[in-house]
Amino acid sequence: MTIDEGRRNLLQTIGRKNKSVTFFNHVFFCLLLAALCFVFADCWVIKTPYKVVKGTIKGTYYTVRGAYQLTAGTTKLVYHIGKFTFKVVKAPLDWALTSDNIETIDGLPPKEAIRLGRVKNAPYRVKGKMYYPMSVGKARSYQETGVASWYGYETLRGKGDRMTANGEVFDPRELTAAHKYLPLPTHVKVTNLENDRWVIVRVNDRGPFPSDFNASSGERIIDLSEGAAKNLGFHNKGVARVKVQTIELKN
Repeated sequence: MTIDEGRRNLLQTIGRKNKSVTFFNHVFFCLLLAALCFVFADCWVIKTPYKVVKGTIKGTYYTVRGAYQLTAGTTKLVYHIGKFTFKVVKAPLDWALTSDNIETIDGLPPKEAIRLGRVKNAPYRVKGKMYYPMSVGKARSYQETGVASWYGYETLRGKGDRMTANGEVFDPRELTAAHKYLPLPTHVKVTNLENDRWVIVRVNDRGPFPSDFNASSGERIIDLSEGAAKNLGFHNKGVARVKVQTIELKN
């Protein structure tokens, strides 16, 4: 064997060893990463506080008569879904929100986000806590059972009128609701599980949130308008166990 052949063999041997070392380093790194993922899984997984049941209401359509989406040049709507009538009015931006605790929407002051139309399923902050609404796609399969409350004229005790988190006039007599995670607006069917009465409402506001006097109030899944609570028969009671599910609309 010549000196050149010996050098080539030596270099080939070193190359094979380097490849082996690189391969084993790669395998070791992957195993280490997998172990870390397993150990810290609870820290990395974001648990959704709402339920999306795939296919639960597939094929559940309700016919809507009239336009039901406010556009740039629209300030008022009247439409019908079955036996229910909805009146929607765009509020002046100088009106106060129904919830004074909303600090930001999509990283902007609430009024600015409303003006720019950046509300639908944008993240928002209330008393330092961030809320992340579900996507429009996930909202189509949303269904949840829990406690509902209602809010009404007590919201209007402050000076001036109030508007919802998406910039609509808040009228306690209308069939509307507040929800922490549904896109705004979304239409849902709410059934009172205590008497089987149901109503369709337009979700156009955010809430309910924990109050300073009752932290558990934030565990309620929906806050209905006074008009919707009367339709469901729990206006005098204050709260009721309900089933909430989104509906599909077609013209």
